[in-house]
Amino acid sequence: MAEELMAVVDWKGKLEFEGRAVFDQAIHIDVSPPQGEDHGAKPMELLLISLASCTGQIVISLLQKMRQDVRTYSVKAIGSKHPDHPRVFTAIRLDMEFSGQGIDRVAVEKALQMSEDKYCPVFAMLKNSVPIQTSITIK
Repeated sequence: MAEELMAVVDWKGKLEFEGRAVFDQAIHIDVSPPQGEDHGAKPMELLLISLASCTGQIVISLLQKMRQDVRTYSVKAIGSKHPDHPRVFTAIRLDMEFSGQGIDRVAVEKALQMSEDKYCPVFAMLKNSVPIQTSITIK
């Protein structure tokens, strides 16, 4: 039987919505004035956050299993949007930055490849629709 996830959004006025999933923590979604009030992330930003966090969770868990001493890790997701409607992403770039003691670049590349090819469902869904480029910086 397939696992189901559920999310609900409630309209709050103008183009603002409040989203909730099973954890019941509110996520505010909005657009810039005049249609909205900038009270939350835009839907396309949430898509980038989903991709970056999914990839990040997989990469960091794999690196921990590989006993890599990662102290800090951030993923910046940058999406280029088509100028006309629907304003879909035409390209996405994930810039990953790591710091720690003796981090092995080959281990990082392997963890990222496993995330892209096998474990991150958000990456798997998007990669057939939009080119996704990644970069790694180790400090």
